Amino acid sequence: KSIEREGQDRFSLELPVDQQEFIKELYKVNPNTVVVLVAGSSMAVNWMDENVPAILNAWYPGEQGGNAVAEVLFGDYNPGGRLPLTYYNSLDEIPAFDNYSVKGRTYQYFEGQPLYEFGYGLSYTKFRYKSKGVNVEQDTVKVSFEVSNTGKYDGDEVAQVYVKYPETGTYMPLKQLHGFKRVHIKKGKTSKVTIGVPKKDLRYWDEQERKFVTPKGEYTFMVGASSEDIKFRETVGL
Repeated sequence: KSIEREGQDRFSLELPVDQQEFIKELYKVNPNTVVVLVAGSSMAVNWMDENVPAILNAWYPGEQGGNAVAEVLFGDYNPGGRLPLTYYNSLDEIPAFDNYSVKGRTYQYFEGQPLYEFGYGLSYTKFRYKSKGVNVEQDTVKVSFEVSNTGKYDGDEVAQVYVKYPETGTYMPLKQLHGFKRVHIKKGKTSKVTIGVPKKDLRYWDEQERKFVTPKGEYTFMVGASSEDIKFRETVGL
């Protein structure tokens, strides 16, 4: 749906009006309605977020999509998917399309609280994290931790490692994903996880020197279930 703000054409992906009204009418009849969202990008789902008990994002699921959705809705499968993008609250939170600055864009530079953050996803069970330290080796930084399934169901957790760079004098990401691992953990069990971050991946392009450089200083390694749900932080010097 095209809308206009401050004289600039912007685009907001919304469901067709008749589908939105259909969901609201169903919700009036049965407040336990679950919305299955079939879309290829982030959508304006604020009303659903505030009202319906659950939203299942099926994306474009393919020929077995019906079976996959049914298995999740009936509890035969414990979902473990994570968002590869950010759901913003409104268009006012992001720059105009003709503004090519990275400032305010994506989880790396967005300073607000999104509707659903990058890496977000729910499960029918619960997980607890415990840090086991960060080990700096010659070529790799290894982040070690334990993930415990404290809920009532077996399930998958997608543990994510984000890095905040030391001060460089230039505009750098607030945090940047540098590794993740999907682990299946039975209820009541604990899994030991180690995610390695190669030092060469900590480079960035220096505009003044016209080359990739690895800044020296203190790096903050963050482990969490999403870009916002950070469970612990460890700071090391490199």
